[in-house]
Formats: sequence, structure tokens, C-alpha cells
Amino acid sequence: MEIRLLKKGYKNNEQFYKDFLDDQVKYKDEYFSEDVVYIDEAPDFPIYLAHRNENDRKELFLEAFEVLSHSYLNTDRDLHFDEVFWHSLLTVKKRDYLLRQYPQISEGINHFNNIVLKDFNWESYIYKCVLGVQYINDAVSDEAGRQRYYELLIDNLDMYNYIIKYEIFRNDRFLLNILDIIDELQVSKIMKSKIIGRDDLGKDERVGRRVIFEFNKSYPVIMSPMIEKDDLKELFLENLSSYYDISSLEETVEV
Repeated sequence: MEIRLLKKGYKNNEQFYKDFLDDQVKYKDEYFSEDVVYIDEAPDFPIYLAHRNENDRKELFLEAFEVLSHSYLNTDRDLHFDEVFWHSLLTVKKRDYLLRQYPQISEGINHFNNIVLKDFNWESYIYKCVLGVQYINDAVSDEAGRQRYYELLIDNLDMYNYIIKYEIFRNDRFLLNILDIIDELQVSKIMKSKIIGRDDLGKDERVGRRVIFEFNKSYPVIMSPMIEKDDLKELFLENLSSYYDISSLEETVEV
């Protein structure tokens, strides 16, 4: 499949949005650079996953992970981490699918920008999915193992978001170790919970966010992204103890 790449100027462009709705983008050369890429296949997958129902959201994430794993991640890494590639694909090849799946796009340019032309960073659902699947697939070879980590990531999306905000933590080893530790200690709900009795912090501070904050604060004195899981687990518990009474975890903590 040939995909012509957009050139600068399409973002926050009212006319580009109107042409998208009218299915005219692909016919207007002024929107495109001279660059073209080719991919073997481009199957549909959920790109916007702000679903309130947790079970439905989990199913959508798993669908996105499976499609990305078996198609888009077979392309060069520079391509599937390229914002312009995704925006070109979505606006030209996926228009009908997007309008059918996310009808709010036709209600205004803000929805279009938020769903289709989101900046390709930790706030983008496509970025979250591509990065997570890339890390898991690179580190785990068997399908059962990958599926386990897919589900752990989805069950701990808040922690995942906190991790990928920091560039130093964006590596497969740290992410998978943290997911394993959360699973072993059975603290997923604790990580999502509000911190109680700490007036010195914000009104809606979450335990998981502060745990990752402590890892970041101690870097590079403590190279937490590089250390072995057992050592990381000790540090994790130490950071957690600053915001939560870990005595209740004694049964799950190996002494």
C-alpha cells in the first residue's frame, strides 16, 4: 500500500478538517510532500480508547495490541513511531472507518484534532499502544507471555502513563519489571488510589504517580531503569512506604 506523507501545515487547519469531512484531502496535492512510504497492510484498529467502561476499554486495547503486533510493528521502527505517517494514514486511508467509529469527529475540529491528529506522544492512544506492544514484543517471544503483559499493562494504565512521561524510564526492562512487581505484590488498586493524610501534596495525588516520581527524583544516583528486578522491588517498596502503609503487604513480600 502506498501512503503519501503530509507536509507541515495540516494541523489546526480548518480547511484541512473540512476537506477531510468532504473526502477531498487525497485529491489536493498542496497537502502532501514528495515523500511516499509503502506498507504491506494497514488493517483497522481502535485509535481512540477513552471508554468509560473498563471491560469495553480493555477489549479495545487488546484489539489494538493484536493488530499492531501482527501488522504495523512489522514495518521499520522509524516508520511506526513517526507522527506524520500515522496522520497521513488516518486522514487518507482511514477516513470512512474513523467517521463510522467516532462520529463526534464530524461535530467539530476540536474532536478531529483530539482523535485523529493528536500529537504523537504519551497522550496519544496510538503512541501508548505502539510503544507498549513494541516493548513487550521485543522482550517476550511467546504469545502467552505477551498476552500476560498486554493485560497487565491495560490493568495498570495509570502507572504506564506515569512511566512513559519520563524519557529515562522508556525501556522495556523497566516497564516489564514494574508490571511484574505490581502483579507479585498485588498492588494494582493501591497504585490507582488517592494518597491520604498528605496535605503537603496536591488534592488528587495518586500513589502510583508518587512512586514513579520518587524513582525519577533519585535518578541518576540510583539507576533504577537498569537494575535487576529484585533490587528494583526493594526500591519500589521503599518508595511506596512513603505514601502507603506497606505492613499490610507482608504476606506478599518475600523476606
